[in-house]
Formats: sequence, C-alpha cells, structure tokens
Amino acid sequence: MDDVLNDLIMSPVIPAIRDIERIDLALSKKSRCIFILTGNILNIKDVVNRAKSAGKRVFLHVDLLEGISKNGMGMKYIAQEIKPDGILTTRSNLVSCAKAEGLFTIQRIFVLDSLAIDTATKSVKHVTPNAIEILPAVIPKVIRRICQRVSYPIIAGGLIEEESEVKAALQEGAIAISVSNENIWNIPFEDLEMWRKSFLGK
Repeated sequence: MDDVLNDLIMSPVIPAIRDIERIDLALSKKSRCIFILTGNILNIKDVVNRAKSAGKRVFLHVDLLEGISKNGMGMKYIAQEIKPDGILTTRSNLVSCAKAEGLFTIQRIFVLDSLAIDTATKSVKHVTPNAIEILPAVIPKVIRRICQRVSYPIIAGGLIEEESEVKAALQEGAIAISVSNENIWNIPFEDLEMWRKSFLGK
C-alpha cells in the first residue's frame, strides 16, 4: 500500500476520466495515477488493462460502475477479475469490502456544510480508508479543517479550473488533486513539485 500511496503523492494532478474515449489522452500524460469515473462490466477490464500496460495506477469509482453489484460479491469480482489498484467510493460498506480484498481504498466525501465535515470525520475514522478524497476542492479552508481532524492522506477533487486552485489545495494539505478538466492535466509536474517544495518546505 505504501507504493500506491507514494505514486499518488508523486502525481499532484490526477486525470479523472468521465468518458472512456478520453483514456488515451489521459495515458499520454505524466501522471502515475488515473481515476476512472465511468465504465461498465463489458468494457472496464479492457480499460484497466490498457492503463496498467501504460504503467499507470488505476482507481475505479465503483459507485459509477454499471452492471456490477455494489456489495461484497461485486467487490470480490472487481478485485479478482478487473484488478484495479484501488477504488473510489462514497459508501463506507464498500470501503470495508474493498479493504478485505486487498484494494487501496479512497473514500469520497462531499463537503456541503459543517455537519457534513463532522459526519465525514466520524465515518472515515470508523472504516479507516487508505485515503480520503474531498469534493469540491475549491474550498481550501475545508481541506485544512479536515486535514487537522484526521490522519489520512487527503486528495481534493471537483470544480478545479485553474493552476492556482491546484496550488491552493496542495497548500492546505492535500497530497494530490483529481481533475476532469483536461487543461489542468498539462501543468508541468516539475514546476508544481518545485513550487510545493519551496512553499511547503517538503
């Protein structure tokens, strides 16, 4: 799991694919990791195999995967037949199922208000995912508050449109940013890493 986490940290911008047709573009980018937010039981194995053949870590948003049950048996099928590196989900029970199958788990949290922050904090402490993804990523102070409350690696996602927003999320403690905006995929990682080291002292 440490190797997976290291690759996430080394991928400050993670392409999030909402359209299978965009997979080749995502594979051409420098990111070590890809989030796939689409797919079905008929096409997802081929997509995962293509991404892994290109040397990428693949994470499936299982809530959005069509044709596969959202339960322990479905997670067993994903782990044994599709073989992604990890999963994204908003569902605590699927985090537990995926962990039992040896998958890296990222729990997605939508932060709409203060109550959502409290609820999310309790939830992640109960199911202990490997990492947390906070949406939307354009509220840096929320990222900071959650980083202060939990000890899990934080990924930020949603509504990112500018490089400055990527930097703001990293500044508040996120290890990486997942984005569907293809323009952001082109940010030079070297520049971003130099900025992170100089600003954060890392």
